[in-house]
Amino acid sequence: MSCLRVLLSIIFPPLAVFDRGCGSILIVFILTCIGWVPGVIAALVILNKNN
Repeated sequence: MSCLRVLLSIIFPPLAVFDRGCGSILIVFILTCIGWVPGVIAALVILNKNN
């Protein structure tokens, strides 16, 4: 996880998980619409997973 990805996940979480697939983007987008903090946490968890 690079520093750019972490910064991007804090500013706009769905853009940070763009290369992880449509499902990840959709989940993070919905959580970001519900609340900014859940979206950031979900983006960081998805980015922290090993491929």
